[in-house]
Amino acid sequence: MISDGKSASRAFFLCLLLLFSLGLVLILCGIAVGSTGLKTVFNSLSDPVAAKIIWQIRLPRSIGAFLAGALLGLTGAIAQGLFRNPLADPYLLGSASGASFAVAISLMLFGGSPFATYWLVRLGLTGAAFIGAVLAVLLTLILARGAQNSLRLLLSGVIVGVIFGAMSSIVTLMSPEILQAMQAFLLGSTGFVGWNACIVMFGALLISLITGILLSRVLDGLILGEITAVSLGLKLDLTRIALIGVISLATGAAVAQVGLVAFVGLVSPHLVRSLIRVNHSRLLLLSAMMGGLVLLAADVLSRYLIAPQELPVGVLTALLGGGYLLWLMYGAKGRRGFQ
Repeated sequence: MISDGKSASRAFFLCLLLLFSLGLVLILCGIAVGSTGLKTVFNSLSDPVAAKIIWQIRLPRSIGAFLAGALLGLTGAIAQGLFRNPLADPYLLGSASGASFAVAISLMLFGGSPFATYWLVRLGLTGAAFIGAVLAVLLTLILARGAQNSLRLLLSGVIVGVIFGAMSSIVTLMSPEILQAMQAFLLGSTGFVGWNACIVMFGALLISLITGILLSRVLDGLILGEITAVSLGLKLDLTRIALIGVISLATGAAVAQVGLVAFVGLVSPHLVRSLIRVNHSRLLLLSAMMGGLVLLAADVLSRYLIAPQELPVGVLTALLGGGYLLWLMYGAKGRRGFQ
């Protein structure tokens, strides 16, 4: 681990530079991977059709995958600090199940034909997923009677998630024609991400990251316990509400654009902690960068492994994230980082 002081600041900036450099490399890989596998990008720029594919499809998709992963990585770090639970993830408050239910209702109302599904994904599903995620979090807050009690908040989130998950299953059983579209949403996909989606996610990331960093002192205080945090003069109730708002905004924005992608928010903070020990203001930024790298790497692999077909990106993140968590739990170094 890195000690405090100047060496810690130097390590932080080196780590940030490393993650940024890896992000640029993966974005180049993302725009180079197509239906025929990996090709040199620069040779394709002379062809107008190939250049349009690169600039209008592959580049926004790669940047969008990074932004969605950054949103999930950021919310994972906030959730783990807020609930003082290393297994907390962005979907802990029922946002994922709420988004799934809203998508299922939208597909059932507007039909499950390929044409209808295409335009719903382009125009309506993103908004429905965002609204469903936010409403689920609001319902969790209502059931928990606010954000004062972390345990009650967690239990309320579990209850809301189970109820909305069951309702989504009922809607899908009632309308079997939407099963394929729902499966794509539940497994996660970056295939529909364009420049407009990138703008939306970048705006949500900017707001969430700035707000999270401004409130990071409370997350540092919560490490010492709620009583100690209150004795330090930290306003826990208002800050909890604000941080839950950040989680809702960031998670809703990511889920609305790429569907349900597992493990990115859970694993990213642990990957950062395995590299460097930092306070929450730096952890949030590094977790966002790490989350972007994880999802972008999974997106590149999902297009490359069985080209010209694609694997659902959520399947790869689940495999990679699950494998890493197993190593984290049972490895000697991993056990120390998991505590």
